[in-house]
Amino acid sequence: MQKLYFCSNGKSETDSLFYQLFAEFPSIFFELIGHSPSNSQDYQFRSVEIKQTAFRIDGVFLPPEDSPDKTVYLCEVQFQKDQFLYHRVFAELFLYLDQNPSTYDWYAVIIYPKRSLEPDQTRLHEVLLESSKVQRVYLDQLESSTNKSLGIGVVKLVVEPEENAANFARQLITQASQEIANRLSVRAIIDLIETIIVYKFPQLSRQEVEDMLKLSQLKQTRVYQEALEEGRQQGQEEGRQQGKLAAVPLLLKAGVSVEQIAQQLEVEIEAVRQIAQQQS
Repeated sequence: MQKLYFCSNGKSETDSLFYQLFAEFPSIFFELIGHSPSNSQDYQFRSVEIKQTAFRIDGVFLPPEDSPDKTVYLCEVQFQKDQFLYHRVFAELFLYLDQNPSTYDWYAVIIYPKRSLEPDQTRLHEVLLESSKVQRVYLDQLESSTNKSLGIGVVKLVVEPEENAANFARQLITQASQEIANRLSVRAIIDLIETIIVYKFPQLSRQEVEDMLKLSQLKQTRVYQEALEEGRQQGQEEGRQQGKLAAVPLLLKAGVSVEQIAQQLEVEIEAVRQIAQQQS
């Protein structure tokens, strides 16, 4: 079964926080819409260009080819009033389906900070909005039972009132340190929480934000420093991989097969296939 889950962007700074969040922690998206976080396994959160149009879908969860459930998720994060939002979202959706006819199933999610930002006139898209394939999420209406979730907590931090944001952020940092075993994941969550606070308090410097969240001491701990070093090493390895992938187009033009390129460069064959598709 192949399904489709999309996420399109309203292009505001706040929206970009969500795309960073979903890219690093796709399980949070699935948890947000009431699905098991395990559904996120191997999903890739990407921007997808629709050829020969002016459209680019900025947030699409693409499943691996060997996944038993190949739903593609489209996710629209909307923090500004846009009366034509649903015109754009569903136009992008059906253009995508037109250009990807092998897609078996799809699921669209629209995320608002509050219900009042939804378009006033929805009659034209009523059938789609009320279908089982479309879900609207209002962050200020998330059930209190989800407050114990670290992922949902990070999402709620984006819309948390300024007077409560710093205290809430400190609670989330403590929760992350206690719940997550992987050092890189802890550091990534903490860095993301810090970034959210920077966006919420643009008048503060990064150092002032660190002091507000009491991060200075935390960042000097052995665990955080080891995670930082591990991240640097991982970044270096990713850089080497990108360097190898840069040679793929030339090898394809030279007639070398996808399988041979992957073997010789020691890279994932799927990455080579994606480049080959872009070249075609």
